[in-house]
Amino acid sequence: MKKTVYIILAFVGVLALAVVLYLVLSPGSSSDTLSEEMDASQVDIGPLSEIVGATGTVSSDQSALLTWKTSGLVADTYYHVGDIVQAGDVLAVLNPASLSPLDILAQAELVAARKALDNLLESQTQAALAYQSVEKAQQALDDARNPIVDQSSALQAVAEAEKDVADAERRLNILTAPVSQAALDQAQANLVLKEKKMADNQEMIDRIQKRLNKRDDQYKPWESRKLYRQIMDNLEFQRIQLQIDYENTLKRYENLKSPPNSIDIAVAEADLLDAQARLQEAQRAWQRIADGVSPAELALLEAQLADAIREYERVKDGPTPQDITAAQARVTAAQATLENASIVAPFNGTITEVISNANDLVSPGSPAFRLDDLSSLSVDVGVSEIDINLVEAGQPVILTFDAILDRQYNGRVVEVAPVGTASQGIVDFMVRVELTDPDSDVRPGMTAAVEIIVKQTEEAFRLPNRSIKEINFAYQIDQGGNPKSPSVPYQDNPASSWGMSDPGEI
Repeated sequence: MKKTVYIILAFVGVLALAVVLYLVLSPGSSSDTLSEEMDASQVDIGPLSEIVGATGTVSSDQSALLTWKTSGLVADTYYHVGDIVQAGDVLAVLNPASLSPLDILAQAELVAARKALDNLLESQTQAALAYQSVEKAQQALDDARNPIVDQSSALQAVAEAEKDVADAERRLNILTAPVSQAALDQAQANLVLKEKKMADNQEMIDRIQKRLNKRDDQYKPWESRKLYRQIMDNLEFQRIQLQIDYENTLKRYENLKSPPNSIDIAVAEADLLDAQARLQEAQRAWQRIADGVSPAELALLEAQLADAIREYERVKDGPTPQDITAAQARVTAAQATLENASIVAPFNGTITEVISNANDLVSPGSPAFRLDDLSSLSVDVGVSEIDINLVEAGQPVILTFDAILDRQYNGRVVEVAPVGTASQGIVDFMVRVELTDPDSDVRPGMTAAVEIIVKQTEEAFRLPNRSIKEINFAYQIDQGGNPKSPSVPYQDNPASSWGMSDPGEI
């Protein structure tokens, strides 16, 4: 380590001596000038960066000018400049009354197209239903050829209908028959009996309650408060049941004393008529199959089975892919026509310009909104063919803006064009730089000064830039720390020639 330091110090001394000798031997030079313009102590070791500079304009990664696709009167705009929208949001619509007949008919066309598509897609259901119809027709034909089962079912239906008629007649007779005095006397006796049972139960409850109210020291050996509580619980349960029985008995007694309800009679009469009609239908059905199925009916059932089989064969394989594609295209075309009457956000972004307003008359191609995705900003710059091979994706970038004073922003190279563009004899390659730390001050359209850091050295000999301009030479140093040539003539742009990161150092 010490040896390296000695070598560096020795070289610095040699360099300073060379500068002094050159100034002394140069015409018009003097040692006084050397002492004023060059100080060997200003030579140091530090980091050095080589940059490629260019300028460009800030733009958003996604930007779109949204235009109308049809003519009409703008009904309303739902968003304003600065509003953030999501993909699929409706930004504005046209008044339906101002649309062309073609746009209005698109709604009916969409309904018809969707129905046709649904019918095709539901073909499996149609096939299942058709197969079910075949089974039913086959079963009907088999039953006709073997009528024993149907005849048994018909006889059972007649018997059930006759029972329903008898039940309906009995209910009607009960409602319309006069009540005998014996029935009234029996109902009254039942009511008195229920009242006595309730009174006996209440008397027993009172007696047990008195025993519960006694002190424990008054109980006889066979008595206990727990026993009386259990008896009381049972008596309370009996009291509830007796109360329900009494109320039901009272209701039956009052019903017997009251005249029949006209509504109940009307309902009973209607039930009787319905039962009689079902009996007649069951009797006719039995008569139709009592002697078996006629040849004409058998021929009809055979024809129905054949029709069901043909329908199943038609729909069992479902629609062809071409049919489905055509139906979907029809739906898509109708939807596209309807969507012409609205402006929909194609991506997430910010409204940066509102051009169409309510009650504006627009036509196809009329601008409506400008939408920008401000979540990611970039700068496209042209790099000359001399420097383009130094630029690679991923290199760090420093950006400054005339509109934003005393502030630097960071970025990185994300894309380097493989093909250049010639303009007036100069070939430039487009390089895209992405800002990695943008804020609200950076806006699309701003001019940015871009410095692409193409090479960085952590330890390099540096001396003031002004020394090179005034002395007009400098040494080039090889990797071993030795001069490669006695001098290098001063360049008009030493910062570009030597790749300085600081205009005051090299």
